Amino acid sequence: MNQRYLIGIFEREEDILSATNASRLHGFVISDVYAPYAVHGLDKAIGLSPSRLPWVCFLLGLLGAALKVWFEFWTTGIDWPVNVGGKPWNSLPAFVPVTFEVMVFFAGVSTVIAFLFVSRLWPGARAPLADRGVTDNRFVLILEDTGPAFDQDRAREIFKKSNAVDIEERVETTR
Repeated sequence: MNQRYLIGIFEREEDILSATNASRLHGFVISDVYAPYAVHGLDKAIGLSPSRLPWVCFLLGLLGAALKVWFEFWTTGIDWPVNVGGKPWNSLPAFVPVTFEVMVFFAGVSTVIAFLFVSRLWPGARAPLADRGVTDNRFVLILEDTGPAFDQDRAREIFKKSNAVDIEERVETTR
């Protein structure tokens, strides 16, 4: 099956923002937007929902802390109970510094892994490069051709009004 895309290439961030807003206003499906650096307001212009990654980080940090406290209790109370100066084996204040360190480590590492998994950035995976200049000084907006309802002339007009440097059409073959 073939998937068609209309690609607009821009030189300024104001142009990519206006093209993205206009494309979304006219009901076009935005496949992706590439930029050499973060553009303020572009996520809202695309229509992205807020990231759930902070919640993932928080929950995985809590999981790491809970596992660490459980391991500490199990080690000192069940696996290797040692009476040190008559102190109780389940003294939580003694576990706090290491628990915090393990929580931060677990949250950080597992959040990076979750991000790579959700973004489908497997080792060796290559993202298609829409334009060579996107890593240097160009901004790229990719609209998905959704079939007969896709008005290519209107999309090209939006790109031209937004000062597109280049407009091209690509066909991607999927298996």
